[in-house]
Amino acid sequence: MGKLTLADLRKLRESTKKGMEMRDSANKGARVIVSMGTCGIAAGAKATFDAFIEQLLARGMTDVLVSQTGCMGFCQHEPTIEVSVPGMESAVYGDVKADVVEQIINTHLVGKEIVKNLQLQKPSIDIIKEA
Repeated sequence: MGKLTLADLRKLRESTKKGMEMRDSANKGARVIVSMGTCGIAAGAKATFDAFIEQLLARGMTDVLVSQTGCMGFCQHEPTIEVSVPGMESAVYGDVKADVVEQIINTHLVGKEIVKNLQLQKPSIDIIKEA
């Protein structure tokens, strides 16, 4: 890699700043939480996280919070994410590689529908509904 110019550094700062703003919870409605436990990271969760940031920024969807958490307990389905949209039940999705991020954005975040073929059931969901 060659020397960076001042213009290069400014461009890098601006692109990094926009990505960091996606992680700020102020003025956010929907949330995407990426599981970044060791098994998630090994399965590609960092690429999934980056894909959400890049695609949401490209669409101008700055009202979506993108954050990370530890293990969600679905190690066999990593990378896993949880998506919460106001007015909808949250959903946990498994096997979320970077190539399905666009489908989740289009269907869940924009279309307000659960992506059934990727959805995992939370272990406590039956207990909560019966109570």
